[in-house]
Amino acid sequence: MKKINIALLAGDGIGPEIVAQAVKAVDAVAAKYGYDVNYTPALVGAAAIDAVGDPYPQATHEVCMASDAVLFGAIGDPRFDNMPNAKVRPEQGLLAMRKKLGLYANLRPVETFASLLHRSPLRADLVEGADFLCVRELTGGLYFGRPQGRSEDGCTAYDTCVYTREEIERICRLGFEYALKRRRKLTVVDKANVLATSRLWRETAQALATEYPDVEVEYMFVDNAAMKIIQQPRHFDVIVTENMFGDILTDEASVITGSLGLLPSASIGTHTSLFEPIHGSYPQAAGKNIANPIATVLSAAMMFEYAFADMEAGAAIRRAVDLAIERDIVTEDIAPAGVKASSTTEAGDFIAANIA
Repeated sequence: MKKINIALLAGDGIGPEIVAQAVKAVDAVAAKYGYDVNYTPALVGAAAIDAVGDPYPQATHEVCMASDAVLFGAIGDPRFDNMPNAKVRPEQGLLAMRKKLGLYANLRPVETFASLLHRSPLRADLVEGADFLCVRELTGGLYFGRPQGRSEDGCTAYDTCVYTREEIERICRLGFEYALKRRRKLTVVDKANVLATSRLWRETAQALATEYPDVEVEYMFVDNAAMKIIQQPRHFDVIVTENMFGDILTDEASVITGSLGLLPSASIGTHTSLFEPIHGSYPQAAGKNIANPIATVLSAAMMFEYAFADMEAGAAIRRAVDLAIERDIVTEDIAPAGVKASSTTEAGDFIAANIA
């Protein structure tokens, strides 16, 4: 038996419901492929603020550090949306977790499901066959730059975008390495015609490209990339970019599939890797058993593939998800017209049963 320790950070909103379905999938894989799984739940986000006043408590960090992987739900609570000056916010927990765990790279695969092409807001002939990986830098840029704040009169606000050559090189190198494993094409996205940090990005990527002669490299301004993702999503193989650009572009790319509830992600770095759906906490659906668990279940598949190097286990989860979609055992966000939508738990049960 292969023993693995997984930290469960369900978080807020629909987080507990969707993580529970991913756990069913993990349990089914564990039984099939000989894993002995130990789960340790921990608080994060608004739930942690309510309990201990900290969105990422030290106790939660210790659980993460002691685990082989983190399976994460979602962060966010509408109570904080109209409190712009709140000293403690749920989202600070996610930023703190990324920083403390050294999660410098966010991996977001974007691919379409043949049976769901009609759900995409784009024409089927545009999105069919789209399959690319976004590699987003996670611990630098505007979200972490200092100084940051507002003037004494409150009428001026400022943020600072800071990147070092070392930070850029390690994320670009990751992009090159993933391109080698895929179709050997890398798109470096920046705004080098305007921003000094982007010029450093481009210089660093160009220098690194000499080490990867087998990878075709292109450099694209972020506004052009945003248009091309919609106009020609099949153009891309691997995209690498900085924190804020990556945040925006990956959310934009998510609509290609037709639902935010379908896309998983992995955050990797120097300590324990974290696996989570790209969507938010969807508080309007919390407790209603209607949230789509597929993105979280596919995040569990990525966990086996990236954290435990078990492609077979990951593929077993993916096959079960494909079958659920093909047979319309899906939640209301992607259920075809005239087909009764499944609940969150029904979709999770079907996927787990078909893994087994």
